[in-house]
Amino acid sequence: MYILLALIGACALGIAVHFAIGGRELRGVAVTPAIATAAAAVLYTGLQWLGVGEDSIWLWLTSILGAVVIAAGATVAIVALRRRSDASEKAALGI
Repeated sequence: MYILLALIGACALGIAVHFAIGGRELRGVAVTPAIATAAAAVLYTGLQWLGVGEDSIWLWLTSILGAVVIAAGATVAIVALRRRSDASEKAALGI
């Protein structure tokens, strides 16, 4: 049940990251929080399988903050890819 705390925390911080990174018109509103939540689930589960206990601060820092860093990087990559794709499409159309 503690995994829910990590998932909710990562999702809430993912929402904050969505608004902090520019280019919101180029991506969906749920992309960044969804990436953060999925990454938190993978990190939390992986660390639990490696034997890190729920009372360890490293489990919480890694699963929440690590997920936010992953989501921020993925969001920046998505925005850059979309801008590059839009620019090449405009160039192909002669706009």
